[in-house]
Amino acid sequence: MKHMRRGVRRVVRFAAVGALVCGGVMVSQAGPGGSAHGTTGGGGTRALSADRTDDVGGRLVSALGASRTAGNWIGADGRPVVAVTDDTAADEVNRAGATAKRVRYSMADLDSATEKLRSAPRVAGTAWMVDPKSNQVVLVGDSTVSIARWSKMKDLAAQVGGEVRAQRTEGSFTTRTAGASPMFTNGSRCSAGFNVTNGQTGFILTAGHCGPNGTPWFTDGTGSTRIGTTVQSSFPGNDFSLIRYDNASLDQKSVVNVGGGQTVRVTGVADPVVGQEVFRSGSTTGLRSGKVTGLNATVNYPEGTVTGLVQTTVCAEPGDSGGPLFAQGVALGVTSGGSGDCDRGGVTFFQPVTKALTALGVSIPGAKTQSPNPAIASGSSGSPGVDDGVSTLDDVVAYAQNFGPGLVVIVVGFVGLLSTLTIRPRRRRYRGYSTGWG
Repeated sequence: MKHMRRGVRRVVRFAAVGALVCGGVMVSQAGPGGSAHGTTGGGGTRALSADRTDDVGGRLVSALGASRTAGNWIGADGRPVVAVTDDTAADEVNRAGATAKRVRYSMADLDSATEKLRSAPRVAGTAWMVDPKSNQVVLVGDSTVSIARWSKMKDLAAQVGGEVRAQRTEGSFTTRTAGASPMFTNGSRCSAGFNVTNGQTGFILTAGHCGPNGTPWFTDGTGSTRIGTTVQSSFPGNDFSLIRYDNASLDQKSVVNVGGGQTVRVTGVADPVVGQEVFRSGSTTGLRSGKVTGLNATVNYPEGTVTGLVQTTVCAEPGDSGGPLFAQGVALGVTSGGSGDCDRGGVTFFQPVTKALTALGVSIPGAKTQSPNPAIASGSSGSPGVDDGVSTLDDVVAYAQNFGPGLVVIVVGFVGLLSTLTIRPRRRRYRGYSTGWG
């Protein structure tokens, strides 16, 4: 019996330790940075989190003004970088905890350059945006722009001056009509962006080029289940629209579908910052990630010109139009268009969600408006920080659910390990004899 109990204790202890190890691995995979929160592609698993930095850069740009600064971005070390035009501004930036970079052109100079490009005759297939890192306006021409037209555009860039850099790109700039949850109409398809409300009625915010006012939307191509009707649309110029829910039974929660049965709860609304890692979800290509490379971009689509867009390296394909752009549960934009695909890569443009919500008079339920950088750290101003996203009871529950079965396995293993303390080999009892013979 002694050896049997000892054997049982060893088996239970071994199993408990194994459960703790396995559970730890499962939790590490399910937690932030693990596969349960990411997507597997050519670069492996990517987390649904992104580096978060206090918006000291945005505040400094606003305080110093367009004549002394030329934008800001997130540096490779995660710290905010501010482009400045004089030593005094550089000293103020450094004292605030950010990194100052001296540049030649101010934001006022770059804005003036973009105005000169905008005043020229429109050429479909061209785009431009301010790149604060290079301190230039980047003029891009796609493969559809003829040699003659591109020559004229380059001449215009040269006339503007060193503020403008011209370059060609493969593919063509197109709207991505045809996303997170698919919506069908008249043989074409778009993606639902974000669920929004005016306080009384529920709507879907999506791309404006998906359809004009009165467009009916369905959950499938057969038209068997109606979603709603487009009631407000702005395209070109902008690229956003509102679809009123006609079907009250459909889910109108503030979540984003990222595939695999998983969703991300939307808790905030903000404008992105150059250098920030962002995520896009669409029904054609699923969840994809990339970085913001430019703001206030202008794109001359064949259908018309759209201004004020966000430029990123996130790929997209037809069917992803209108899908959500987000980071850390913060809504940033809806997919407008771009060039390339998810095999070769490309450039994708997004309608900023802040501008769309303001223009349409709606909001995302439960989402708070944040500073220009949608990732405000809880740390001190100017220092990098990370927000674990756990701030309410719902967040705590959701955070625990993210770890899934891993936590259960750890608990079982811990209980099993404790139980081995109670399984002890029985001591043999010896019968006592008197030392006397009487």
